[in-house]
Amino acid sequence: MKTVLYIGAAIAAAALLALPIFGDLGTMNLVIKIMIAAIFALGFNLLWGQAGLPSFGHAAYYGIGTFATIYMMNAIDRGGWFPTPLLPLVGAGAGFAFGLVAGWFATIRSGVYFAMITVALAELVSAIALKWEGLFGGEAGIRSIRTDWGPFSFQSTTSVYWLTLIWMLLVMAFLFGLQRSPFGLVVRGIRERELRVRFLGYDTHRVKTLVFAISAAVSGLAGGLLAISDESASMVLFQGSGSAFVVLNTVIGGAGVFLGPVIGAALTTSFAYFGANLSHFWMLYLGIAFVVTVMYAPQGIGGAIAQRARAVKAGEKAAFGTGDLIGIVAFALTFLGLIFLIEITGTICSEQYRASIASAKGVWPPVRLLGYDFNPLSPLPWLIGLLSLGAGIAIVVAQPHLRRPRLLDLVTTKAEAGK
Repeated sequence: MKTVLYIGAAIAAAALLALPIFGDLGTMNLVIKIMIAAIFALGFNLLWGQAGLPSFGHAAYYGIGTFATIYMMNAIDRGGWFPTPLLPLVGAGAGFAFGLVAGWFATIRSGVYFAMITVALAELVSAIALKWEGLFGGEAGIRSIRTDWGPFSFQSTTSVYWLTLIWMLLVMAFLFGLQRSPFGLVVRGIRERELRVRFLGYDTHRVKTLVFAISAAVSGLAGGLLAISDESASMVLFQGSGSAFVVLNTVIGGAGVFLGPVIGAALTTSFAYFGANLSHFWMLYLGIAFVVTVMYAPQGIGGAIAQRARAVKAGEKAAFGTGDLIGIVAFALTFLGLIFLIEITGTICSEQYRASIASAKGVWPPVRLLGYDFNPLSPLPWLIGLLSLGAGIAIVVAQPHLRRPRLLDLVTTKAEAGK
């Protein structure tokens, strides 16, 4: 299994290196957005996955880093001197400074109270950004342009791609080392048994404040890269959707695995990029994927891969068996049924479709789905959706290994692991 992982890592590295040569601008822009989302998710997971502190307002530090970098870019444009490759550090510094203050207040409490404080702080920043138009530019935001630095040109998408890739690798190396450092051990100790860490003489509030600030700094660095890529910043960055997406990326990818947030960021960003062009209901599909992941793979995709790798190494399971093939078939059938039912129902209920019926004098136009036109008044598309969905659910019910793990099963598994 390790060989497969090494081969996969080599293929990913080769693809990243070859993309500027063989890829088009659209693909490079997508990968840039994936890498920025991955850095943001890694910073968030430092706080949640390592320290066990669920922050639901991390978009505040992401947005602050973006605005700070835009202001530095404007200062450079007016004659100031600052190395363009180091601009993300401006966003990291701004995120660290704000995270240090916010973290000190938030980490006084823990659990749900901590999460609510982070939401309140994010809403406070969002309200300030909305009212303080002189600083944040209101709904229009503020803009800037990238400037060259010495022999390096940053006017092309390719240069932004290389800059983002280098910073992503540096952030991954930093966080990987931090996770395995004595400080990382203390952080994980606080997550597991904070009282014991206090008995060892550590000031846990100070440690949690510092890890909160580092997490905010990494998020601000991701915002700085976004500023370089988009050359703009707006108050939309402070909205709750940004905080929700980073949680989504981390949960789907797996908070317990170092590369889990990277996997989640790659999947959700790609899905948003392609899904928005294919369906108006892509957000609904993403929400369904989130719910299914929480129900059937609470450890995330990365966690499920790591768990399977351990089982294969122990000789308990095969790398890919008949049960996995059955699971893929069940997923495909269920997803196909959902597509038919959601797309047809959503389309005929939309105002645009009702307007089309009125303009066609009562005639219901066909619904375009998977490259084919379906008459919504015909039973065929509804039967396809219902039968496919029913077949997928029936396979899941019939196969014990595909069912959602019950609480008793989880308790039994943990008890056996502890023996």
